[in-house]
Amino acid sequence: MRSLTVVAVLSVVLGLTCATQWWENGNYYQIYPRSFRDSDGDGIGDLNGVTEKLQYLKDIGITAAWLSPIFKSPMVDFGYDIADFYQIHPEYGTMEDFERMIARAKEVGLKIILDFVPNHSSDKSEWFIKSVNGDPQYKDYYIWHNGKINEETGEREAPSNWNSEFRYSAWEWNEVRQQYYLHQFAIGQPDLNYRNPAVVNEMKNVIKFWLAKGVSGFRIDAIPYLFEIELDRYNEYPDEPLSNDSSCPDPDDHCYTQHIYTQDQPETFDMVYQWRELVDEFHTEHGGDERLLMTEAYTSFENIMKFYGDGVRNGSHIPFNFDFLTSINNASKATEYVEHIEKWLNAMPAGVSANWVLGNHDNKRVASRFGVQRIDLINILLQTLPGHAVTYNGEELGMTDVFISWEDTVDPSACNSDPEHYYDRSRDPARTPYQWDASSMAGFTYADHTWLPVSDDFKTNNALQQLRAPQSHLQIFKTLVRVRQEPSFRTGALKIQALDDDVIVYSRQKEGSDLYVIVLNLGSTAKTLDLTKYFSLGAQAEVITSSLQSQYTNGDTVTTSAFVANPNVGTVLVAIN
Repeated sequence: MRSLTVVAVLSVVLGLTCATQWWENGNYYQIYPRSFRDSDGDGIGDLNGVTEKLQYLKDIGITAAWLSPIFKSPMVDFGYDIADFYQIHPEYGTMEDFERMIARAKEVGLKIILDFVPNHSSDKSEWFIKSVNGDPQYKDYYIWHNGKINEETGEREAPSNWNSEFRYSAWEWNEVRQQYYLHQFAIGQPDLNYRNPAVVNEMKNVIKFWLAKGVSGFRIDAIPYLFEIELDRYNEYPDEPLSNDSSCPDPDDHCYTQHIYTQDQPETFDMVYQWRELVDEFHTEHGGDERLLMTEAYTSFENIMKFYGDGVRNGSHIPFNFDFLTSINNASKATEYVEHIEKWLNAMPAGVSANWVLGNHDNKRVASRFGVQRIDLINILLQTLPGHAVTYNGEELGMTDVFISWEDTVDPSACNSDPEHYYDRSRDPARTPYQWDASSMAGFTYADHTWLPVSDDFKTNNALQQLRAPQSHLQIFKTLVRVRQEPSFRTGALKIQALDDDVIVYSRQKEGSDLYVIVLNLGSTAKTLDLTKYFSLGAQAEVITSSLQSQYTNGDTVTTSAFVANPNVGTVLVAIN
């Protein structure tokens, strides 16, 4: 079989020479608290529900749980609109519940990471209310502007053509203050003003407050939006140029313009470096384990690399790699996967680690994007590449998107649309309750209702059923998490290539340790491969794990010169010495 790419040998140390910090080569698990586990019967997940399930996360091999926002909020954007950065949202529990969760996580040996949402607050925040009323301390906490007068109509209008991520103008008129405020997301999410040193200091205080409560780090939300271009000499903001994208003809859509003045401003990177300095200083002063920063930025590849640091100052430990979310889909060829993997590994600065994010609360589920038949293959890819693995709750079960009707839709991104177009914009289908068991409401709650509908397939697809089964998506996931603790997966070299449009093969090996070979067949037909042509394998190898529909089971011995790669199947092999 002809190889379509020159084999990539990434034999340099991937990350640091040995894993000495808790977060290195970590398995990170995103919890969407509202949908994870309801302990009090109101149909909404809560902190005590999370606490109940921490042992489960430890048992399946998770390093740290990242919780989507749990702070006091009117829930316009389900926690990403924060009214009080120092308080727990009442639906989720109390500060005592939070402290109990931290204590339990410490008992089971699991780290807790919080979602830090620095770009904006809620319009119900005391800060915003005081800003509206002209309180001198808070007057400039947000981006305010008088707007401009339309020369033809004489009417006051928004300062610029900037659009919100959730459609329509990013400027909203406030009657009390008689000015417009900027909101790059929902109207109820006014942007904070990072050109005000008081805001910068306030948000640093938020970080220190939760670090003192015992969290191990933060996932920082919506980084590219932190700064906007400064006012010009006429005290005006410039219009953004049109994108001229034929697929985005609606002037109310965010994609209608190029966001050169509202995203990725140079000061953004400095702010991330300041936050890294803050968590490092906290560690120096208070001891314990290092504190971690993870950053979310849908931006250019070059910008993501800058979030690691600038060669002098350190930035994010884990600037999320969204390539598999934004650039790879179920029609992508093997060569495309390999190209994206190589691109990241070859571009990383020295002394940092790669990371791979395949799903989150803002995107369709992995099984729905790539196909249920590929869920194990995708998890095998995630867990066997070098660096950090980030898993969204439910992906280890192969949970799928749930259809949510227009009437039941609550996501503001979709609600700002219409019955014809809402579903493509909606994030609700990936946010439905976690499927714990086959009891009523999937074991998520003892209530007779849930905030979003439970999937119809929960009786046959749930955590308890998969834990009891001899082989399941979850059992495969657990095996993968265990094997990635082996030296060859922690610090071993990666040799990867696409053999044709469907098949990816790669190896992981640290000198003096076992040789592992991974075979992924993205195609719909079986392929017989001579693996000895690509790797220094003996006549036989042992199957560590393989996709649920594979012809192989764990522990099988295979002939390496005539290995059958089943369609839509991933397999992890180890050389037999």
